[in-house]
Amino acid sequence: MKKLLLAGACAAFFLSTAANAISVHGQAGEDYTNVQVGLGTESTGLAVTGNWSRSDHNGEVYGLGLGLNVPVGPLMATVGGKALYLNPENNDDDFAAAVGGGLRWPVTERISLYGEGYYAPDSLTTGSNSYYEATGGVRLDVFRPISVDAGYRYVKVEGEDGNRNSVVADGPYVGASVSF
Repeated sequence: MKKLLLAGACAAFFLSTAANAISVHGQAGEDYTNVQVGLGTESTGLAVTGNWSRSDHNGEVYGLGLGLNVPVGPLMATVGGKALYLNPENNDDDFAAAVGGGLRWPVTERISLYGEGYYAPDSLTTGSNSYYEATGGVRLDVFRPISVDAGYRYVKVEGEDGNRNSVVADGPYVGASVSF
């Protein structure tokens, strides 16, 4: 019976995301880059994301996220979490499980505001004191499937046992995305 329930849950997950669009998004700041691929990020229901953030000076962060998109009036709210591999420049490699979410508000048919944040305390990391991630910006849908955006991104890995903090991203960015 448990195997049947597990198989049903997996089938429901794949069926619910099968109709959702795949998106590829890139952001570039002065000293960092972020690339994200998502499935179901633009519609209600489950969403899966994968991202890679790289700093020119402070290392890399790889993430795999699972979220639930829920409409709240005109807003689209997302709650979820991320499994992270942290590779700071001057510290040991680390793993973290961050929780968080985001909001997207379509101001007009073509312009939307968005923000998201994730946090992993010491108890959810294997070798850091904490992990912080926050992004906010404005997106313009040029024409379907292409959009451009601008905003601010902050990603920090707090060092533990005398290791220094690594700020992977801290500054404004410009970006572009395509959805299939």
